Amino acid sequence: MFLKILDYLRIAMVGLAFFFGYRIGFADGYNPIAQLHFMIPVIISAIAGISGVEGLVFGKQSAELKGYETGSNYQRQSAIALLSYAFIALFVWWVDWGIKAELTILFAFMFFFIFSAVNHAVDAVKRKNYKWQNINRPFITLLLLAGLIYPVVMALKDL
Repeated sequence: MFLKILDYLRIAMVGLAFFFGYRIGFADGYNPIAQLHFMIPVIISAIAGISGVEGLVFGKQSAELKGYETGSNYQRQSAIALLSYAFIALFVWWVDWGIKAELTILFAFMFFFIFSAVNHAVDAVKRKNYKWQNINRPFITLLLLAGLIYPVVMALKDL
């Protein structure tokens, strides 16, 4: 039950990041850089940070929820990689390295997340693994991309 709460927390935090991010971005005209400056660390921390902690602390239960094997060193390695995305996103935000650094960590994270979505989709088709924790990744990834395309494109135009 706790892992389901973490799943809902991830989704809620990303939803709030979009809500407040778009409010910030459109507060006075349109400022995609201010919008992304808020959204990027929140989104990456919510997804990668919570998933990383989940994988390290609750690895066995998390793998079972997704329909994956348990006790894999790759699972632990993936959790550490996810935590590194979250840590770097927060670090870049904290030291205020600017939108180029923020977009760099976002692109690296999204590259991982897109291929993770493909992996989950392939698993659903090949092994008929239709568990919610497995099949939601491709759809959530598409929603995340849809919400990020406009501010990212507009921020890149400003550079």
